[in-house]
Amino acid sequence: MAESRWIEINCDMGEGFGRWKMGPDEELMRYVDVANVACGFHAGDPSIMLRTVRLAKQHGVRVGAHPGMPDLLGFGRRRMSIAPDEMYALVLYQVGALAGMLAAEGVPLNHVKPHGELYFYVQRDAAIRDAVLRAVRTFNVPIYGMPTKDMIADCQRIGLKLIPEFYADINYNDEGQLVPVAESVPATPELISERIRMFASKGQVKSKSGDVVDIPVDRQGFSICIHSDLPGALENAAAARAAVDLEQKGK
Repeated sequence: MAESRWIEINCDMGEGFGRWKMGPDEELMRYVDVANVACGFHAGDPSIMLRTVRLAKQHGVRVGAHPGMPDLLGFGRRRMSIAPDEMYALVLYQVGALAGMLAAEGVPLNHVKPHGELYFYVQRDAAIRDAVLRAVRTFNVPIYGMPTKDMIADCQRIGLKLIPEFYADINYNDEGQLVPVAESVPATPELISERIRMFASKGQVKSKSGDVVDIPVDRQGFSICIHSDLPGALENAAAARAAVDLEQKGK
């Protein structure tokens, strides 16, 4: 029997620092299935991490680690050159910190999803990809990411499950690859709904230039990412939830 189709929504959360808040996490929780919790390097701190874990637990939202580059000022979205051995340690450190808090709250670690520039670094650099995947394997959970040929092959080699992602609130280029947040056109709820419907039905999306491109994500099961730090995040998440619920009903 064929596996039934599944679609979920994941959202980056806990991305404040100290007294600075980033994103309406409390309101977003009712629209998402999975929270990617910042682990202190690009955003987040111990108190915010624990508070976000407890908030997700209260709402029945699964929790994954969202490690990033050691770049608070740049929110983990600036390029940095890091040796693979150091990257391995950085990911172990961040995920391990969140895993400890989850254990204290009786909540399992659901996955790991790299943040921002680390997400792109994993895609373009084989040695960094290997370091990150080996670190994630330590925790025996899947990794969320773009299912490129190299990513799929390396996950299989290392023995790591890959959860494919589709991005509804940032652009893709004409090659079907993600455009960085800073270079993407701001999304609207209407655009979010249109992108999800188009991808779910045809496996395609309109690129930033307006061309229709194929996206290499298995539509039988995938996770949709919504960013909590972008303008209109709450409205975007609500639109994504409505669109996913319609798709799940087969409409």
